[in-house]
Amino acid sequence: MTLEQYLRRFRNVSRRTLVRLKRIPGGICCNGVPARTVDPVSAGDCITLTEPAAEHTLPPLTTCTVPILQETASWILYDKPDGMPVHPSHGHRTDTLGNVFAAAHPELPFRPVYRLDRDTSGICLAAKSAYSAAFLQGRVEKTYLALVCGTLQESGTISAPIGRADGSVIRRCVRQDGKSAVTHYRPLRQDGTYTLVELTLETGRTHQIRVHMASLGYPLAGDTLYGGSIAHFSRHMLHCCRVAFPDPESGERITAECPFQACEAYFAAAKI
Repeated sequence: MTLEQYLRRFRNVSRRTLVRLKRIPGGICCNGVPARTVDPVSAGDCITLTEPAAEHTLPPLTTCTVPILQETASWILYDKPDGMPVHPSHGHRTDTLGNVFAAAHPELPFRPVYRLDRDTSGICLAAKSAYSAAFLQGRVEKTYLALVCGTLQESGTISAPIGRADGSVIRRCVRQDGKSAVTHYRPLRQDGTYTLVELTLETGRTHQIRVHMASLGYPLAGDTLYGGSIAHFSRHMLHCCRVAFPDPESGERITAECPFQACEAYFAAAKI
């Protein structure tokens, strides 16, 4: 097969990336020699893709650190704290996870594979190259923990479309003309006030867990946007606790876990 066929079919390199690399001298090499995408490749050939230096990086944040769970030359796993946005936005230009990444890797653009809300804590995966980012898209299995209001006894699945709520830029709701969304949930423990729930998603809609659990009558603790109680928590209690994905280079299955410390502290204090 041709070099392009191999890279597209087996290494998940996008056509856009190939077009960009073809414009760079030495951007695509086979066995150390510049190659064209129409050239044939054989078993044992060594293909090298070289990206240009980043043109735009974020201002570095050096006044705080974020725990790193695992890191390779291709990706990095952070334990993102609640209250920290992933991306810079209005009002948050220099205090995001992207700025933390820029302090450690000023030569690289920040490429988060998925986004967590500002007040959602837990595992956040960032790629260190366009190739790794493209390879990992749609291949990351995420498990969440949420503390919801009320006593939830049974496991189940919520399949309900989600769309933007009328008159709001931020708020979402279940609506028939929304995009399909599927959430699986399993209660783990209760204390009569809250229930700790494990959740996995088949889709990745904005605020999906928060909207679906609220529609079921169990809004997240601290989630004022969707009706959660703020009696014990000042932010919505949602945490990405586990991820699994194939390594872009080796294909090895990578797994990582991270405890929901705020929730564990609550149950410990309640002696549940």
